[in-house]
Amino acid sequence: MSYPVILEKNINKLNDLFMLLDLSPSEIDSIKEISEKFPISIPPYYLSLINKDDKDDPIKKMSIPSEFEKDLRGNFDTSGEGQNTVITGMQHKYKETAMILSTNQCAMYCRHCFRKRLVGLSDEEIAKHFDEMAEYIKEHEEISNILISGGDSFVNSNSKIKDLLELFASIDHLDFIRFGTRIPVVMPQRISEDYELLNILKTYSKKKQIYVVTQFNHPNEITKESKKAVKLLQKIGVVVKNQTVLLKGVNDSPEVLGDLLKKLTSFGVVPYYIFQCRPVSGVKSQFQVPFIRGYEIVEKAKAMQNGQGKCFKYCFSCEKGKIEVIGKSGDEMIFKFHEAKHEEDQGRIFYKKIDEDTCWLYDID
Repeated sequence: MSYPVILEKNINKLNDLFMLLDLSPSEIDSIKEISEKFPISIPPYYLSLINKDDKDDPIKKMSIPSEFEKDLRGNFDTSGEGQNTVITGMQHKYKETAMILSTNQCAMYCRHCFRKRLVGLSDEEIAKHFDEMAEYIKEHEEISNILISGGDSFVNSNSKIKDLLELFASIDHLDFIRFGTRIPVVMPQRISEDYELLNILKTYSKKKQIYVVTQFNHPNEITKESKKAVKLLQKIGVVVKNQTVLLKGVNDSPEVLGDLLKKLTSFGVVPYYIFQCRPVSGVKSQFQVPFIRGYEIVEKAKAMQNGQGKCFKYCFSCEKGKIEVIGKSGDEMIFKFHEAKHEEDQGRIFYKKIDEDTCWLYDID
């Protein structure tokens, strides 16, 4: 099953979408307006998970544009990705990790995407010179792993995935290779029905440990199809980890988030991060949850877990690094650099007075 064929099945024409969903005239008008700026693409499988009788359905919120997307307050590059680019398509922000933007295409265009500037729109930041990247990594032995991202790394053709693995698996000082992909969630058949892809991953997982970092955000995304895809990856030696984005109206309750984490650990998916939603233009006004409320949600959800389900960090990614939300002390919140761009920030703890509506820190001393 080649990826162009899979992608061609996606619903990206407005009339097709309008025929499949019962939308109000105002929703239709909003979608038409938004689609001129931000593309729409939804796999039929993922669309089938929407409960059409629930106007607040979480799957719908993550896949179908709403009028909130017209609010462009915020920023299109919230973590300074442009500043960290060392070769077009490759970033080196943290000394141990190189990150490659392998494609600008996704199996689905999530409405909360933090790369809205890029995904489905521009290929100016996409990797093209992979041999040059391999040479850079060979010359920087402090790099112990690479993250192949996008877009969605599993939207690449099998031949491209194989070429990337062949190129990077031969670098001795790389401990492992990660793929960032939502394919197990939004289009699991790309894995479960593509034995060529599985054989490629199986072959190279014997040469270098492979991780798949995916993004389940709601229990309704955990289906027999998604479980099958994950189990097939695990069977061939691929480690599957999950990073959830905390999203208003989707998983911003302890019960929903706690249920998601319990279900993930029940079939061997390790919770990795709960990420604060970024203040991205077209995302900020719809999906961001304030830090104080987010911390309370995360802690209550964590209390529902056994030891394996407590392994994640509640973090946000900004220009200076990945920062963990530790807790509260009086009228201040406690933050800690989980990963830092600059050596002097490594492990640094700091306190900030914030109000009930603060969703992001723009000024970190």
